[in-house]
Amino acid sequence: MRKYRFLIPLSMLACDMPSVAEKPSAITYPEARRTDVTDTLHGTAVADPYRWLEDLDSPETATWVKAQQTLTESYLAQIPEREPLKKRLTEAWDYDKHGLPTRIAGRLFYTRKTGLQNQGVHYWRDDKPDAPETLLLDPNTLSPDGTIAVSGTSESEDGKYFAYSLSESGSDWTTWHVIEVETGRRLPDELKWVKFSGATWLPDSSGFYYSRYAAPTPGQELKDTNLNQKLYLHRLGDPQEKDTLIYERPDHPKWGFGASVTEDERYLIIHVWEGAGSKNALFYRDLKASPDSPIVELFSAFDARYDVIGNEDSTWFVVTDKDTPNSRLVAIDLAKPDPKDWQDLLPEQKEPLQSVSFLSNRFIASYMTDAHDEVRLFDRNGKSLGKVDVPPLSSVGGFSGLQDDTQTFYAVSSYTSPGALYRYDVTKNESTPFWQPNFPVPLDQFTTDLLFYPSKDGTRIPLFITRKKDAPRDGSVPTILYGYGGFNISLTPSFSPAIAVWLEQGGTYAVACLRGGGEYGENWHEAGQKQRKQNVFDDFISAAEFLIAEKITSQSKLVIKGGSNGGLLVAAVANQRPDLFAAAAPAVGVMDMLRFHQFTIGWAWQDEYGSPDKAEDFKTLRTYSPLHNLRTDAPYPHMLVETADHDDRVFPAHSFKYGAALQHAQSGPAPVLMRIESKAGHGAGKPTAKVIQAQADEYAFFLNATR
Repeated sequence: MRKYRFLIPLSMLACDMPSVAEKPSAITYPEARRTDVTDTLHGTAVADPYRWLEDLDSPETATWVKAQQTLTESYLAQIPEREPLKKRLTEAWDYDKHGLPTRIAGRLFYTRKTGLQNQGVHYWRDDKPDAPETLLLDPNTLSPDGTIAVSGTSESEDGKYFAYSLSESGSDWTTWHVIEVETGRRLPDELKWVKFSGATWLPDSSGFYYSRYAAPTPGQELKDTNLNQKLYLHRLGDPQEKDTLIYERPDHPKWGFGASVTEDERYLIIHVWEGAGSKNALFYRDLKASPDSPIVELFSAFDARYDVIGNEDSTWFVVTDKDTPNSRLVAIDLAKPDPKDWQDLLPEQKEPLQSVSFLSNRFIASYMTDAHDEVRLFDRNGKSLGKVDVPPLSSVGGFSGLQDDTQTFYAVSSYTSPGALYRYDVTKNESTPFWQPNFPVPLDQFTTDLLFYPSKDGTRIPLFITRKKDAPRDGSVPTILYGYGGFNISLTPSFSPAIAVWLEQGGTYAVACLRGGGEYGENWHEAGQKQRKQNVFDDFISAAEFLIAEKITSQSKLVIKGGSNGGLLVAAVANQRPDLFAAAAPAVGVMDMLRFHQFTIGWAWQDEYGSPDKAEDFKTLRTYSPLHNLRTDAPYPHMLVETADHDDRVFPAHSFKYGAALQHAQSGPAPVLMRIESKAGHGAGKPTAKVIQAQADEYAFFLNATR
């Protein structure tokens, strides 16, 4: 079964102006008035003096943002390494990049990005040697600065139509369009107010399923909560208002829906999500019985992961972690769906099962071994047929296709190897190179080691360390420590031109695979959730202490960075151990853990963090919320707080309020700067030019902090 893809969010209060504390540094920060806003939560008074910054459109907020941007730019412009870094990053990015192809009806659909193009260009060609390629869509022509990006794509199964969604300035809101592949003609179809949804074509290519929300309040597009998603069927040529409502659940406003259709065209599968957790419900409609037959709630308890990867008539192949935290592949007969009647095809292993493809009567299964990928091949009954030969310490992705396909594609990358693409013959278990990048920085001078260190409670944590082969171990090497630790997301080896440049400049890059991720299955994930969130911070702090103890770096040379949930991580750890780092860069972070659920899709994160509305969860959240744990007696390290004005995943006011409070609290000489990107969002779809500038600014800040 081929799945859809998507590139998988107040009033001003008058008061007297407070006196501004004298800062020991030479920096004069933009004035941010402190108000007397206080909430009483579970009997505890919680001050929120910068709540006025939640009003993104107010003149006062706009003035403050502009002043922060001016301050940061003037500071960074004085760092001598900034422009040379930007030049070298530009050179490193200037190579051709090729997306993983999808094979449909004898055609290959893919993206290519030549040199420094801001956005990848979409092409198709016949799957024949030396076949010419045809341009489908060039997003670079849609905006002069590259801030309109393709967020998701879906090709009809006959290869006749290409649906794609566009996002502006990094917003999660998208609009879907359709191109007729053969002619390149864009059809009049336009579907608005779509978020967190792909497009799943009908078997006859007459339309597709998608999910959308009601239009937000004008002017509140980046702030309104996202509730009551509905599943629709759009018929080509119809205006959006004529789309057929397939499923909604007003009694469960937090439910969201994804749709797919089995290859035998019999079942409409509805994947139901509630929050950002890995558990889901699974419903279906028997289209053979009737296109309007009742929706069957197959699994509705949200007690496990259920991922349908194929079927044989009424027998479904499902990846699940029901009663098996490392996941397994089971066969489920719809006539007997009780777990006691499931047939284990790929039983649970000590290595977590990440994903499975069902092609040519074989299962291609991706397992995770100590935070890197291993791909194994099995027959229809689960008998081992060997492994797919991939390099060690790498990440592998792909293997999509239809159940009768004999060939597919996959990509392999690592910290020292950019995304090579391979064609894979399933029946022969043979791989042949499809595309190899020509990266302009020599990569054979670098090496990656996988080490393990003990956390505070003794838990063994994986740590990838990438550096020059001749790097000294005397504590003198500037080192970036990166982490995430949440939402069952695993940090496996990946390639970035920016990392290569950092290594080339003599730096070391370390990635800690913290609890809260998925590196060791659902138990590992749950060990960093809710009441156990402090484990994540302890793991990260222990990684820093390990790097220093092993003389890979030293406190004066160590910087930490992370984004989104990783931004929360970095800010919380900087609060708890400001003495341990030279610099920190929390990006697009969740900084107000007592109000995160009130903005956009923030309510969905309560599965991960807990609910501020519950007394027990509030008590935990209050102990580490970055905004609420700043101290005026702590000299904080160099801080670069990063966010974007169009981030409707993590509302920008999180970083605004945290940055203002941190500037007020700083008692040491190190600068606290805010890098606020204009016409950008949470990170997806950011044009190349903006990515390069952001990396140059970040690296210059780090080098300046570690002198």
